[in-house]
Amino acid sequence: MGEPITAYVALGSNLGDRKGTLRDALAALNEQDGVAVRAISPLRETEPEGSPPQGRYMNAVAEVRTTLGPHELLRVLLELEQRFGRRRTVSSGPRTLDLDLLLYGDAVINTPRLQVPHPRMHRRRFVLEPLCDLAPEAMHPT
Repeated sequence: MGEPITAYVALGSNLGDRKGTLRDALAALNEQDGVAVRAISPLRETEPEGSPPQGRYMNAVAEVRTTLGPHELLRVLLELEQRFGRRRTVSSGPRTLDLDLLLYGDAVINTPRLQVPHPRMHRRRFVLEPLCDLAPEAMHPT
């Protein structure tokens, strides 16, 4: 494990107890070896984008300090999604928990498995507003 890096993770939920799921997911993320949740934006309720039709989302962004590499951190996020009942049966469908790695320090990563900065973050108000609330000085590395 290397030096700690600041990363930003988007959180979303639109099934079940949305606020409770985000709260519990943040606690679970903070319990992971090599990950410390440092701050969380205010929660925002947002309309879903695209299709299929679905309920409103609860969204937030978390600042984490991590000694995990970006691919390791992604693995942790995907495991947490599954632990909280995420099933990828319908593309862009409703979800109990969605965790996206937005930024990992100033890294630019473009692999088949991981793209950082998140390739659509600059088009998503439900990501940009909580990120700006949390870290107004954060800069897209490209």
